[in-house]
Amino acid sequence: MRLKRTHYCGKLDKNDVGTKVTVAGWVRRKRDHGGLVFIDLWDRSGVVQLVLNPELCSQVHRQGHLIKEGWVIAVRGEVMQRPPESINPKISTGEIEILVEELEILNVSLPLPFSIEDKIEINEEIRLKYRYLDLRRPTMQRNLWLRYKATKAVREFLDKKGFIEIETPFLTRSTPEGARDYLVPSRVNPGEFYALPQSPQLFKQMLMVAGFEKYFQIVKCFRDEDLRADRQPEHTQIDIELSFITEEDIFELIEGLLQHIFLKTKNIKISTPFPRLTYQKAMERYGTDKPDLRFTLELKDLGFLGEEGKFKIFQEIVKEGGSIKGIVLPDGAALSRKELDELNLWIINQGAKGLSWIRFENGKIKSPLEKFYPETVLRRTLETTEMRKNDILLIAGDKKREIVNQSLGQLRIYLAKKFNLIPRDKFKFVWIVDFPLFERDENGELSPMHHPFTSPRESDLPLLETDPEKVKARAYDIVLNGEEIGGGSIRIHQSELQQKILEILGIDKVKAREKFGFLLDALSMGAPPHGGIAMGLDRIVMLLAGEKSIREVIPFPKTQKATCLLTQAPSKVEEDQLRELHIKLDLNEEEDFSSHKEREK
Repeated sequence: MRLKRTHYCGKLDKNDVGTKVTVAGWVRRKRDHGGLVFIDLWDRSGVVQLVLNPELCSQVHRQGHLIKEGWVIAVRGEVMQRPPESINPKISTGEIEILVEELEILNVSLPLPFSIEDKIEINEEIRLKYRYLDLRRPTMQRNLWLRYKATKAVREFLDKKGFIEIETPFLTRSTPEGARDYLVPSRVNPGEFYALPQSPQLFKQMLMVAGFEKYFQIVKCFRDEDLRADRQPEHTQIDIELSFITEEDIFELIEGLLQHIFLKTKNIKISTPFPRLTYQKAMERYGTDKPDLRFTLELKDLGFLGEEGKFKIFQEIVKEGGSIKGIVLPDGAALSRKELDELNLWIINQGAKGLSWIRFENGKIKSPLEKFYPETVLRRTLETTEMRKNDILLIAGDKKREIVNQSLGQLRIYLAKKFNLIPRDKFKFVWIVDFPLFERDENGELSPMHHPFTSPRESDLPLLETDPEKVKARAYDIVLNGEEIGGGSIRIHQSELQQKILEILGIDKVKAREKFGFLLDALSMGAPPHGGIAMGLDRIVMLLAGEKSIREVIPFPKTQKATCLLTQAPSKVEEDQLRELHIKLDLNEEEDFSSHKEREK
């Protein structure tokens, strides 16, 4: 490279007029007017306009005719004030341009598969295949700089609080943490496997036993699970653990950390303390344990509709111990019959039996339920739900309470999006607390709601023997705008209690020793009371950036089928590699295809 860069493109302004500068970057756009050639040159700081004038340098002008979009060049020239009619207020360098005296072509480019602009609609598969080009787009540049600022803010804050960042292993043993492990075969130990960590959970507990007291790590974690917009096979989390603390210490620390991140990255001031909701209240009022509090639309209990009147469906639901609830849609009385039918079909697809409704229009009640209830009961629904004139109440009931909560919880989000009830640029945090320690899995077996190292609430310890499903966990989730961005707990720090929890989960002493012997030993050697939390860096940055998918804030993400379109991973490997690892493949194509289709379902 003959021309040595002296300035970044986007950092130049009218204060540099008259200065000789050298800039380098990529050709974003070229406009050849026959006489003058104009080039938009881009580097990570922004864009500056170059002017190639044949009267100043004919050789440079000839080179300019050859240059294409995507070529890499360096130029030397004088910063000039643009004529008033040429000023571009949309860019920071819009008042100036560089009159080029020297030009060096550093590399050429094949025709680009898409223009490097935000406003261009690009198929996501093409974007991911050419991710190195997609990352040049202004939005992606902003997102990754935002991510960097967020990680920097985390380290700044925790360093001042006396934390130490410690790396934990990526090659470890498989332990049950709720999702499938990614396994790595061991060449030197035939038939044995490492697992990539789903989290550094056990290692950070070991660090508490080791006396470090305040640990953190910005760490990659791996989970072989079905993917969604907010999930990836590998994700990055802000991992934190402390000794000699209670839940209140965690709440105060994390609220301060999030305040710092938002202030340093977006100059947004968030107020603390964050509100808290018990798991039960969150499910009853919002139908989910990750409620979006930017809007209301709370679920209202209408159980009395099954105790009064003559509507047999509701009566049967209440007799069976079920639930009847409703959501008030403000100004929804104007919904047409077609729109109501569409909502009814929508909620049926979510698992509910159907949707009833009551309009409150011009002071009058209108509803298909009128023939089953006296007006006094219908008026009571207005008072219970705090309906106003021109609102509509949407009602669902089922013998299974979880179906009502889940379907109306989803309806709540659907209505808020459909009728633009969610305010933009608003951030609402909430702590969810008092989770059950256990839940039933699809086979009816007890499983940990979070993980088996979560401490039960002290007052509930006697229930471990008699009624474990009623035991509350010392666990907590932090939710932002309807997204769970983190979760943690106070851990079990006594070996006997840890062994007891494992036994309740069906892990006998022999298996517990085999899988968790090192943990049980550590807890027996003066483990302090400790707890912590892990927050998803990808999700936090996604919300800060106003994106809908974490793929938009990850440099090289996987697709929803867990593939990398850029490198074509995963891929087949050579027979010699498999032989070294003592692995023999036995794949039946038809079986493999059917199992793949089953996974897709």
